[in-house]
Parts: sequence; structure tokens; C-alpha cells
Amino acid sequence: MSHQFHPTVLREYDIRGIIDETLSAADAYAIGRGFATLLKKGKGRKVAVGYDGRTSSPMLEEAVVHGINDAGLDAVRVGMGPTPMLYYAEASMEDVQGGIQITGSHNPANYNGFKMVLAGRPFFGADIQLLGKLAARGGWASGTGTSESRDILDQYVDRLVKGLDGIDRAGLEGLAIGWDAGNGAAGPALERLVQKLPGKHHLLFTQVDGTFPNHHPDPTEEKNLADLKALVADKNLDFGVAFDGDGDRIGAIDGQGRVIWGDQLLMIYAEDLLRMEPGATIIADVKASRALFERVSQLGGRPLMWKTGHSLIKSKMKETGSPLAGEMSGHVFFAHQYYGFDDALYAAVRLIAASSRLGKSVTQLRSEMPALVNTPELRFQVDETRKFHVIDEVKERLAAAGADVDATDGVRVSTSDGWWLLRASNTQDVLVARAESNDQAGLDRLLAQIDDQLALSGLARGEQAGH
Repeated sequence: MSHQFHPTVLREYDIRGIIDETLSAADAYAIGRGFATLLKKGKGRKVAVGYDGRTSSPMLEEAVVHGINDAGLDAVRVGMGPTPMLYYAEASMEDVQGGIQITGSHNPANYNGFKMVLAGRPFFGADIQLLGKLAARGGWASGTGTSESRDILDQYVDRLVKGLDGIDRAGLEGLAIGWDAGNGAAGPALERLVQKLPGKHHLLFTQVDGTFPNHHPDPTEEKNLADLKALVADKNLDFGVAFDGDGDRIGAIDGQGRVIWGDQLLMIYAEDLLRMEPGATIIADVKASRALFERVSQLGGRPLMWKTGHSLIKSKMKETGSPLAGEMSGHVFFAHQYYGFDDALYAAVRLIAASSRLGKSVTQLRSEMPALVNTPELRFQVDETRKFHVIDEVKERLAAAGADVDATDGVRVSTSDGWWLLRASNTQDVLVARAESNDQAGLDRLLAQIDDQLALSGLARGEQAGH
């Protein structure tokens, strides 16, 4: 018995496809059986399985469990919940050696996919390609495994609340916070979490609904924060927090409705953390603001710029012993007093903790940040076969021109105006650009440099690609 995946499904950091077009129950079965085969080689016995709130998730979960069992391993079903709850199950249950979450994250409602963790490390890149090879040759283990259900939601929420350990809760009773779960999988956990937090809490869209009737669950796009902004303004709240579809990415706004982007949140977390862990290495991806790296240095930390991608960042954290990392996209990773995986609910608790320990409101912390002018993430379609070649061409031209280039992930070029970035997405047929300057004129000059480089490779920024 063998299985062929659709060529677009096995991606760099996870597995993703369109239900009944490129992704089916047969694929889910092959993923479960292949993953269990690899785990069995490492003498693993049990795999935790969780799923998000998409309408197709229960069907895929059933097939994954079937695959795990047919490889001779046992499945521990933790039910519907955010991706970090599955990561928590894998990290905290002594008898579990791997985990699979069925999730389409922030993709449109007709998508779904899988995120995996194996023996405490992210499962990505070559690991994912290996699942494809095992399936193609039918090189799977055989056996008979069992399946059991464990309800860990309360245990997980209790662990989240520990993010406030050591803080005077009485001092937080006056806090008023808005929350938007976006009808994603974090809703039920959020409802239980706020009952255990000090202060007053106003919740939006905690009802899990895989059709996302209110807005798309991607807090990195400002238009998706409109309901949260209205709530914060209407109730005069201190700040607001939003989650993506599977609860591993955080979005936030301050009391004035200003977005606190991923790299700005990291500035707040870094200031708090470096008081507790002086000199620590703090990692951010290549899309993050120069202000963040400078701030970490000022605070006595060691800033490290790394490649975009939650699996790549987690691996770099393990390698460097970094207690904190983050991405522009809202993935925030705490290894300090936590497990090192990206958990937006835990990051929200740590935002409350940071504000308390620093003795400043979230709005004040946001106001103290340098006022820089930057673009959002600019994405544009380019043929899959061409995207990496374009970056190589740009690199060659910049090297010949003697430009100041960081080539960690694509090209990040620093000039007297600021910096600009051009990189190829690992998950889609798009190039991603970003630029940041002290003023609009400088930003325009940086964008002109991006356009010049694209033109020399026969491309134009032109049509923006969505997610």
C-alpha cells in the first residue's frame, strides 16, 4: 500500500491543502501512519493528537488516529483546542513522545493542515519530505495501536496562569482588557483563562466556528482588528488582544487603538525579560524592526536576527539557549519559565505580567517606542521555479555594488535611510518585501531600490498577493 500527496501539500514548516481538492482523509491517514513509523524507530509509543475548529478537522483527526494505530502506536486524543495546547500535551505528558495538530491556522475556511512536534523538537523541512517518501514507497510500520481521550484543557489553562506567578494580583484588579478569539480554536481556553485572571475582561467571538462569520482569524492584518478596536474604544479598555485561528499567533492593540506589531510586542517582552535574565540572547526574524534589535542591545541583551518560520526560530532557540524569540507575524516563543513553543495565550498573560513588572501601562510602553515609518509585509506573486533565483540575482548585484547586506534569509539591505528586505516565502509562490525608515521620503527611496532590483530581474511589485 502506498500513497502520493498532491505536490503542493508538503510545505517547509507544516502540511497544508484545500479540503477535497489537494487534501483528504487518505492524506491524513498517510501522515498519521508515516509520523508514527518515524516515532517508532525512536522507540516512541504514544502520539498526542489535537484539532482546531474547522469543519473538516474532526474527519482528518479520525484518519490521523487510524494511521497512527495501523503503525502500531497509541493515540492520545486531546480534542479540539489551540495548537499550543497540543504542544503543551506533548511537552507535559511523560508517556507521549510526539504530537500532531490538525489545523488550517489563519488560512481560508476551505483549507486545513497539520503541525507536528517530535520528541520536543519541531518537525519540519526534511522531516516533512520524509513523510512523502515513506508514503510513496509504502514504507510504513504495521501493528495495532490503541486510542484514548484525555481532557487537558483545564490543566493547560492552569499552566498559562502561572505566567503571573510572583506578581501582586491585587495591583491588577483595575485592569480592563478586550479579547478577540476570532471564532478560532482558542475560544474555549480563553473563556476559562479570563476567569482565572485578575481584572475585568470583555470577550469577542469565543464561539468556535470554522466558517469564521465575523472576520478572518489573522490578527496581523489590521482590518481584522476592527472589532477589537471598537470594543477597546467603546469600553475604554487598557488594551486588547487577538488570536489567529489556532491560537499560536498574537495580535494586540493599546488603549488608544494603535496596533502593537509582533516586533513591538517583543520590545516589551525583552525589557521585562532582560531584567530577570541579564545579557540573554533574544531572537527575532529578518522582518523585525531595527528599533527592536537596537533596544535589545541598549538593555544589555544580545539581539540575534534569524530566518522567518516558527520551526526555524524554535530550532535556533534550542541551539543558542535563547529564553525569548518572536516573529513579525505574531509568533512569540517563551523558553523562560515555559516550554519554548509559540503560544499566543501564554504571550497574552506575559504581556499583563510585563506591564505590571515594568510599572507602565501597555499604552505607555507603546508610546515610548521610536516613531518609524514602515511598510506592512508586501507580498507579490512570482513563479515557484523563479522565486529563489530572483533572490540570488539580487544578491549578486548588491554584492557587486558593495551594499550593506545581511543574507540570513533573502537580502536585508541597510542604508542611511533605514533598511529594506526582499525574501522568498518558503510556503507560497510569493516574494516578500518590507522597508522601514525614519520618514516617508526615506521610505520612498527604499521602496524605489526594491523596485529597481525587481525590474532588473524582470519583475514588478504590482499585484499584491494575499495569504
